[in-house]
Amino acid sequence: MADFELRAYQKEVVERALNRENVIIWLPTGGGKTRAAVYVAKRHLESTANAKVMVLVNKVHLVDQHYNKEFEPHLGDHYKLMKVSGESEEKDFFGIVVKSNDVIICTAQILYNALINKEEAKHIELSDITLLIIDECHHTHKESVYNKIMRCYIEKKLKGQQPIPQVLGLTASPGTGGATTLEGAVEHVLEICANLDSVIVSTKNYTPELEEKVPRPKKTFDIVEKRAEDPFGDHIKWMMKQIHEYMDLPSDVRLRECGTQEYEADVVILEQRGVRENNRLLAQCALHLREYNDALLINDTLRMMDAYRSLEEFYNAKLTTAIDGTDHFLVGIFQENQVELKNFATNHRFENPKMAKLESTLLSQFGPDVNSRGILFSRTRRSTHCLHDWVLKNRTLQNAGIKAAILTGAGNGITYMTQHEQADTIRNFRKGLLNLLISTSVAEEGLDIPECNLVVRYGLLTNEIAQQQASGRARAKDSQYSVVAQKGGREVRRELINEYLEELTGKAIDRVQIMSEHEFRRKINELQTQAIIISKVLQDRKTEKKNQYPASRIRILCRNCFAQVASGNDFRLLENAHYVNINPGFKNHYKLGGKVALEKHFEDWEPGCTVSCNNGNCNKDWGFEMKYKKVAQLPNLAIKNFALETPDGRVTVKKWKDVPFMVEEFSFQHYCEANFPDLFD
Repeated sequence: MADFELRAYQKEVVERALNRENVIIWLPTGGGKTRAAVYVAKRHLESTANAKVMVLVNKVHLVDQHYNKEFEPHLGDHYKLMKVSGESEEKDFFGIVVKSNDVIICTAQILYNALINKEEAKHIELSDITLLIIDECHHTHKESVYNKIMRCYIEKKLKGQQPIPQVLGLTASPGTGGATTLEGAVEHVLEICANLDSVIVSTKNYTPELEEKVPRPKKTFDIVEKRAEDPFGDHIKWMMKQIHEYMDLPSDVRLRECGTQEYEADVVILEQRGVRENNRLLAQCALHLREYNDALLINDTLRMMDAYRSLEEFYNAKLTTAIDGTDHFLVGIFQENQVELKNFATNHRFENPKMAKLESTLLSQFGPDVNSRGILFSRTRRSTHCLHDWVLKNRTLQNAGIKAAILTGAGNGITYMTQHEQADTIRNFRKGLLNLLISTSVAEEGLDIPECNLVVRYGLLTNEIAQQQASGRARAKDSQYSVVAQKGGREVRRELINEYLEELTGKAIDRVQIMSEHEFRRKINELQTQAIIISKVLQDRKTEKKNQYPASRIRILCRNCFAQVASGNDFRLLENAHYVNINPGFKNHYKLGGKVALEKHFEDWEPGCTVSCNNGNCNKDWGFEMKYKKVAQLPNLAIKNFALETPDGRVTVKKWKDVPFMVEEFSFQHYCEANFPDLFD
């Protein structure tokens, strides 16, 4: 086993954990929290009979990272380690994996599934674990999977059920939970402590050593003046005004300023209202207004051509899907103004001045003979692709030796990355084959990314936790943390508020740390009891909502054309994850599209083709077919693509968990009996 020493400040923060107390370690990004956790795990394994260490992470890529970089090198010689994620076959017999290994590193969802699954090969109890390490533990709140696990723990604790594991939480940024006063921030920190049943520790005696190890970057506000002229944006606003007049806005609706996230929220609500009121004109106009608003937001942050292309892509898809006069009007407005919009977008005289400022910010740290590494944070996956395209086409940046790549969250879809692509990108960045990552918030937290000397926040409005995480990426000596923003813009105000909230977090933690043991324990018990009661009340309400209507009384409509396509009792819940329609007649309502490609492979099913509405020109995307156990061809549908007609009116929901009726579990045997009766004669 590779032996290792901790720095003095790390020894200080693990001291109480080594005495078997439940502890949250609060150290900044780059301060060595994971190394400290490995040390605690090592000492625990050496001193505990039948020790079982479980390390929980909240993102799949962190499973490999913690295993490969920290736990396996230091513990692998003497102990059996196993890493498990949703992509691992081991998840299907997780109970057996836990029994036969000393240290298990997994996503939190895997553990939670195992706690509630009663199948012997998959089930485990909290009492099987002796040390539970929770990475990025500030996520232990509300209905997060971390909190669901800890709620099981708290219930056992309050009932006096033993044994329960020792808990070790790790965080760089507990945050204030939205509070802006010291009292509110203290309450939030106490809630995190209560949820983790832990005290919170930080270095008190070795702050200079920590500051030397994790230097704070130099912060700059790179400010640009507002555009003198913006004919492209002005023309889009004029087009939006035409739609406002056409749709005859209801008298009680007040839309806020175009080109803001507030306006986006308004038109999202307006679309839902249109669907509820069977007013397709209102719903469709609201959808198109959202696209124009997106274009304004892009125009504010990126190039005019990026904004133009976003509209062009949207309307190219709409050309062949017009159903009625509303669609023809909306498509017509774009077609009539398309040439003028493109002319504005290609006139460099009106280009976004933020792009020039971003260029000069990058050039301040990059050059042909300069060995720099940087991360450019942006808000959306689309914006990272636009910025990457801009860097590749910018001769000055290319001459400065910038080798850029995109880093976004994993998922399915054109703009998502696979886990392998993420890993390859980070590996190439670490090797120096790349020197600039253009990233969404995925790179803010947890990822083992080498020290950077430049972090740029571009067009972002986020909370103090995200700001601290991003700032912590600039860890090289004399590094720079830059905020590129418009003069008087909201990004600067938000950044200054976040600085205040970061300071407030530190004061709140100090206040919690100086509480007497008796007062702290009293408060923690009070918060834990409250949390369990509130959780049970909310669960009862959820069950009540689920039983609001019989499934047979719910009619399911396409959200785009409002055609009735199914009944609530056509749906079944498959493997607690997929909502499928089992009615053979449903096939008549959809058409098949391209094959769905997923990086993961699944034990019992594989994806088929996309499915979309077959009503005339509608073509609304609904989901995809899946083949279950090589026999059952089942449409797997996203409820956000439908409207629900209930006995009390029409409603829309984003997720299946919010539907007002119970969905029965899928029975493979019943399905086979109904569809292959000859086999059961």
